[in-house]
Amino acid sequence: MSRIGKLPIEIPSGVTITVDSDVITVKSAKGELTVPHLSDVTVAVEDNNAIVTRKDDERIAKAQHGLQRSLLNNAVQGVTKGFEKKLEVNGVGFRVSGSGQNLELSLGFSHPVKYTAQDGINLTVNKMEITVAGTDKQKVGQTAAEIRALRKPEPYKGKGIKYADEHILRKAGKTGK
Repeated sequence: MSRIGKLPIEIPSGVTITVDSDVITVKSAKGELTVPHLSDVTVAVEDNNAIVTRKDDERIAKAQHGLQRSLLNNAVQGVTKGFEKKLEVNGVGFRVSGSGQNLELSLGFSHPVKYTAQDGINLTVNKMEITVAGTDKQKVGQTAAEIRALRKPEPYKGKGIKYADEHILRKAGKTGK
């Protein structure tokens, strides 16, 4: 039995879950998310809990059991609290401006870099810190990774865009004779 899959998902008040044959829809005042309904598991909504069970003990069913529960739990958390990731921009002469879905970054290139986020993602800038927020955990993570990829942190001086909780391993530079 999957340790993650067997845990019930508590549904907060104001959140409704509808289960169809191919998708599961999670609605709240904050938004609406759809999760694919995997073939070898069943989802039952009872009282204030959603319970994921697998149809048999086949290998694929065991794999999908925990996955379905995690996807559904992330959707419930997304429409209630939302997700966010913070990025820090380090480097002399680096600048960040913009908000909403557009960013303009000056990252040491000969041109400014413009970035437009997907729908459902909100970008806010506070000095040299970028906050990526949204209801879909996958989109928030993907957007943060795309912004970080614009100028990855380098190991000698630590210049670039890094996650706020990321630690950059530093290398020693050349030593003189």
